[in-house]
Amino acid sequence: MPDASAFTADHLYRTQRIALIALLIGALGIAFAPIFVRLSEVGPVATGFWRTALATPVLALWMASESRQRGGRASRRPSSLSDFARLSLAGLFFAGDLAIWHTSIRYTSVANSTLLANFAPLYVAPAAWFLFKERITGRFVLGMLLALAGAIVLMGQSFQLNADHLFGDALGLLTAGFYAGYILSVGRLRAEFSTATIMTWSGAISAAVLLPIGLYDGEAMLPASANGWAVLAGLALFSHACGQSLIAYALAHLPASFSSVSLLLQPAAAAILAWILLNEPLGPLQAIGAAVILVGILMARPGGR
Repeated sequence: MPDASAFTADHLYRTQRIALIALLIGALGIAFAPIFVRLSEVGPVATGFWRTALATPVLALWMASESRQRGGRASRRPSSLSDFARLSLAGLFFAGDLAIWHTSIRYTSVANSTLLANFAPLYVAPAAWFLFKERITGRFVLGMLLALAGAIVLMGQSFQLNADHLFGDALGLLTAGFYAGYILSVGRLRAEFSTATIMTWSGAISAAVLLPIGLYDGEAMLPASANGWAVLAGLALFSHACGQSLIAYALAHLPASFSSVSLLLQPAAAAILAWILLNEPLGPLQAIGAAVILVGILMARPGGR
């Protein structure tokens, strides 16, 4: 008879491999987000509002259409005040992440804002260890630091710390804290709810929070052209509904700490896209930095093949 433990281990390995692929593709999807934000014709908070508002109907249709989830079990729906409170918390973290990050892009470069916003592993790892007892090994810490160092090397020439960028850079670091809260929240919610449920409810809460903030700040809320609407639609459907959903799916099968490190592929991709589309220069060290990021991610990965 086949060894049941070997079958279980092999199934777990395949599940984690699929989740890792989804995580990396999701990271590439959201790498386009800062490009869309820079091209947006509306204010930074308004851009965040449209990102979630335009994606929510699509996600709601997905949530309504799914009848089964994981292993043939019926997908659980939120039913209690506690359920809605936890889903709302994820939405609040994401609203803070978007509002602050999109604002930082207006005050610093795409490379700076994206890199600093992706310092989330420095928040996620200790919080996951302290709150959820995730096992943090020396190998993981070394891999995390190596991946962060690789991101800094990759953006060496485009990343600039100076007085002109100081406010935007500070907002980028604050964004990392909110993004860390979002990753931790979604990672816990995925143990109970489907990806579609989490993305729909958290997105609706984010939109509800961002709309009054954008109106209060007096931002331009409506694009002036069809091209402006196309940018917002691309941000909502490609980066959010697709990219962010793939990341939420992966968080059910991978540790939050490792997932946050793997998402460091995003600043690498974003910097290259900014170089191609926005003419923000990259130095000759980008290949070395990208290689170091990949080595760091491999080193930080959970045990297994």
